[in-house]
Parts: sequence; structure tokens; C-alpha cells
Amino acid sequence: MNAARSPSTTRPARLRAGTPARLLALACSLVVPMAAAQTRAPLPGGYPAKPIRMIVPYVPGGPTDILGRSVAQAIGEAFGQPVVIDNRPGAAGNIGTVAAARAAPDGYTLNMVAISFAVAPSLDPKVGYDPLRDFAPISLVATVNNMLVVHPSLPVKSVKDLVGLARARPGQLTYASGGSGGAQHLAGELFASLAGVKMLHVPYKGSAPGVSALLGGEVMLGFTDTLITLPLVKAGKLRALAVTGPARSPLLPEVPTMAEAGLPKYAVNVWFGLLAPAGTPAEIVARIGSEVGRHVRSAEMRDRLTALGAEPVGNTPEQFAAFLKAEIARWAEVVRSARIRAD
Repeated sequence: MNAARSPSTTRPARLRAGTPARLLALACSLVVPMAAAQTRAPLPGGYPAKPIRMIVPYVPGGPTDILGRSVAQAIGEAFGQPVVIDNRPGAAGNIGTVAAARAAPDGYTLNMVAISFAVAPSLDPKVGYDPLRDFAPISLVATVNNMLVVHPSLPVKSVKDLVGLARARPGQLTYASGGSGGAQHLAGELFASLAGVKMLHVPYKGSAPGVSALLGGEVMLGFTDTLITLPLVKAGKLRALAVTGPARSPLLPEVPTMAEAGLPKYAVNVWFGLLAPAGTPAEIVARIGSEVGRHVRSAEMRDRLTALGAEPVGNTPEQFAAFLKAEIARWAEVVRSARIRAD
């Protein structure tokens, strides 16, 4: 299966037609202007001696792309080499991730991933990569508390209302996701399982196209990224019924958690992290991880990310590796117990 490639520089890409225009502003706001390259002692082998490629396995304008461009800009500033964004969407991130796994482990290919990276192998054993064996973790960049949102035309004001409507119309309510087998698909299937309802999943090639479809009334609801949906909720273009994480968002304190709204076993937090192919020299991995951590924990980036509903992390490669192992095990159990399968 071949996916369209859309490489670009670290400048925000032109978004596709139909993508919410506000996303372009978000992408621009998260990219720190390039400063003069810092003088640093070279790593073994003179790294980096040429531009670095960052594979983002989603379309431009989504949360993984937005965060990836910000991280790429910081790495480019720190190392004095441009970081080229290579968008390779398809199969809920699997196409780009497989390409990254097969790249040379020389530090010149990085991979910005989301939570679906840890979930996909449980949904499909033939996904094409092993999340632990094929990659060297660099840093967990940020976490996001997603929202259950509906189109304003849907006659529901709460999760209880939505469950009642879904039971009255089995299989008729449609929900968008950024791709089959991805985090939003998983969130929707987990909701349907715990609420005892049937809904129709409509996958799109990324979060931004899914949000565009929701805004246009092509689908009725979605389990969307706060990073790109929060401005739309505040503008009244979408209605938030609940947040998917374990705690309310300080940016929308009136919106309950799923547990508070009647589904006590429901909790889905989305995360984003940076990887390299397995075998990448440890010194390079550690240096990149240090720069990413410095960037996302800076006061400027913390304020920007927090204002968009994201929590910056920026941990070490060892900490991210432990996190990944725990996430893979947790989602394997969720997929098994809820009997969730990729479409």
C-alpha cells in the first residue's frame, strides 16, 4: 500500500482544503522562531553533518504534526542543521511508522508518534513493526486530554442524552476518527462498549480532516484532540459533552470527565513522543532527548501548550522507554477485554 508523501521544511505546511483555518494559526504559534545555531562540540562521527528528517505519520495540521514541527524547530536550532518534516499519512500512522522503523539507524531519521503507536500492535498483529524492538525512545513530548464533542445540531446536552439517543438509533450515529485503529477510533469503540451502544465509525486521514467533517455535519460526533478542538468549542461551533481523561480540563472546568458523566471505567489520555530507529547511537539519542526536554519544558512552550490543553513532559529516553512498555501492556488489556478490532 503506497501513501502520498508530502515532505516539507519546518515551516508550517499549507493545510488541505476543508481543514479548520484556526489550525494554521495553532501550528504557527507553536513554532519557535529559528535563532542562530548554537556552537556545540560535535558528537561522534561529526553528527549532524547533513539535514535530519522527521517522519510524521499523519497529515499536516493535526496535533502530531503541530507538535512535531515545534520539536523539529528546536532540534534544528540546537544542532545547526535543518530538520525536514516528512508527512506520511495512512493506516492510522502505521505507514509512516513502518518507514521509520526501516530507516538507517544513524540519527538522521526521527519519528514523531502518538498513542496509536502503542495500540496498533494489539489491534493488528501484522501492523509491520514492533514498538519495543524496532525503535529507540527519545522523549515523551506532551499529553492531551481529549474531548467527546458533538455537532450542535445533535439534540443532546450530556453523555446521558447521547447514550439514550444512540440506544434509540442503533448504528445510526456516526463518529469521526483520524484513522482506523487510531486513538480516536479506540476511544469511540471503548465508549460504545462501556455504554452498551452501537455507533458507526467513519475514519479520515488524520485528525484535522475528521474535525472538518464534524464541523460540516458529515458526522455527528467525535473523540477529538483538545489541541485542535478547544477553540471550536469555545466559539460554539462544537458542543463538548465530556473530557476523556481522568481529570477535568482547567480550560473547560464546566465540562465533566467521562467518569463523572456516568462511565466510571472510561479514561483515555492521548500522548505524543519522539523515536529513532533501533540501533541509533545512544549518544545521539541522549543529546536529542536533552534538547527536546529543554524545549518543551521552557516557560514559553509550557504556557503555549497549556493554553491549548496540552501538558508538556520532555522526559529522558529511559523514562520514555518505561512509559511505552506500560502503555503497550495497558492498551493490550483494554483491546482484549473490550474486544476492540481495527476496521
